[in-house]
Amino acid sequence: MLFHTLTFWTFFAIVGALYSMLKLRGQNVLLLVAGYVFYGWWDWRFLILIALSTAVDYEVGRRISHSDEPIRRRRWLIVSLVFNLSLLGVFKYLGFAVTQIGSLAHYFGYDGPWWVPHIILPAGISFYTFQSLAYTIDVYKRRTQPAPTLFEYAVYVSFFPQLLAGPIERPGHLLGQVIHPRSRIDDKIFLEGLYLIIRGLFLKIVIADNLGLIANSIFVLPANELSGWEVLAGTYAFAFQIYGDFCGYSTIAQGIARWLGFDLMDNFKQPYFATSPGDFWRRWHISLSSWLRDYLFIPLGGNRSGTACTCRNLMITMLLGGLWHGASWTFVAWGAFHGIWLVMHRLSSKEQSQTRVIPQFWLVAFKMLVTFHLICLSWLLFRAQSINQAWTMLTRLFVDWHWSPLAANSLSMIAVFTLPLVLYEALVEYKGNILALTNAPWPARACVCLAMILGIIYFASDQPSEFIYFQF
Repeated sequence: MLFHTLTFWTFFAIVGALYSMLKLRGQNVLLLVAGYVFYGWWDWRFLILIALSTAVDYEVGRRISHSDEPIRRRRWLIVSLVFNLSLLGVFKYLGFAVTQIGSLAHYFGYDGPWWVPHIILPAGISFYTFQSLAYTIDVYKRRTQPAPTLFEYAVYVSFFPQLLAGPIERPGHLLGQVIHPRSRIDDKIFLEGLYLIIRGLFLKIVIADNLGLIANSIFVLPANELSGWEVLAGTYAFAFQIYGDFCGYSTIAQGIARWLGFDLMDNFKQPYFATSPGDFWRRWHISLSSWLRDYLFIPLGGNRSGTACTCRNLMITMLLGGLWHGASWTFVAWGAFHGIWLVMHRLSSKEQSQTRVIPQFWLVAFKMLVTFHLICLSWLLFRAQSINQAWTMLTRLFVDWHWSPLAANSLSMIAVFTLPLVLYEALVEYKGNILALTNAPWPARACVCLAMILGIIYFASDQPSEFIYFQF
C-alpha cells in the first residue's frame, strides 16, 4: 500500500473510523492488526519475519531487564545483535557477498559454476531491524524500561505509519505512547496532521515523481555521451527527487500518526540549507544519523580519544551508514565520500571561541552553496548504477560543456519545480518550525494549501511510483 493511492486511504478511513470508537486496549489491538495487514499487503510471507524479530527482541529485552549479572545481560544483548544483523546479512547482503567472492575466484583462475542466491528483500527490513536493536540496546543500557507485554512491544515494532521507511523511532519516545492513553484529537491536532499530509503528498507527487522522470531520463543514457550540463541536470533532479520522496514519506507518516494521537520525530530539517557536512547530517534522515551516532559512533569511542581516533570512528560510521542503504559499491563509495568530507572538515575547522560570532550573510550563503554542491556530488554516487557510470559522469563535468536541448529542457523544468519549494523551505528555515504555516493568518494558509492540493491533483500519475527508500 502506497500513501498516495486510493487503496491506502480506503484502508486508513476504515482504521481511523474504528480507532475513534475504541479505548486504549482496543486501539492497540487495531493498530497491531492494521500494521500486519499493511505490511502483509506487500508480501504476506514476510509477516513471519517481522513476527519472529518481534518475539526474539521482546524476549531478549525481558531477560536482560530481569538479570543483574553483567555477563548474562551481555550474552542476551549479543543474541539480539547476532539475530538482527544476521537477518540483514542474509536478506540484504548475502547475494552481493557471494557475487563478490565469485568475482574474486574468477580473478584467481576459477571458472567453474558459481551459485548466486536470489533473495527477495523484505520491505522496510532495515528500518524495523534498527528500531528493534535500539530497544534491546536501550534496555541493556538501562535507558528505557522494557515493554510490559509482548503485545505492546509488537505494536511498537509494527506501527504502520513509519513501518516501511521510518523515521526510526526510539523506544523512549514511541513505546511510551503505545503504553499510555492518548489524548483525543482536537481541531488543532487535526489541522496539523492535515497540513503535514498535504505537504508530504506534494513533495512526493509534485516534486519527487516529476523530477524523477528527469533524473531517470538522464541516468539511463550512455554516460560517455552526456555533456557536463546534462550530468548537472540529472544530479540536481535526483537531489530534489530523493529529498521530496523521502521527506514526503516521513511527513505523511507524521501527519497520519497525529491523527492517531501519536507524535513522530522530525526526520528532515531543510537539509539543503546546511553549511557543513555535520550540519547536513543533523538535518537529513535525522533518525538514522542520530541512531548511527548513539549506537555506533559513540560506542566506538566517539571524539573522546583524540583526533586520529575520531577520524577513524567517523569513517567507520559513514562506511557502515552507506552500506546500510544497500549491497552495492556505489553506496559504499557514497558513505566513504561523506566520511572523508566529515574528516576533512573536522581537520580544517579551527577551534571556535566561547563567544559565538554570527557569520555575515554572504559567508553563510557561500557555505550553503558549496555544501549543497558537494551533497549533489555524493548523490551522483548514490544514484549511479555502478562505480564506472559514476566515474564517467563525473569526468564529463570536466571535458564537455556543450549546451543541448536535453540540458535546456531539464534545467528549465527543475527550476519550475524547485524554486517555489526553495522559497517555501527558506520560510520554514527562517521560522525554525515545520508547522509555522499553521500559525499564519488563514488567507496565507488557505492559498498555500490550495496551491499544493491543485498541484497534487494536476500532477498525480495514473501509476503511482514507490518510495525510493522502500528498497532499503
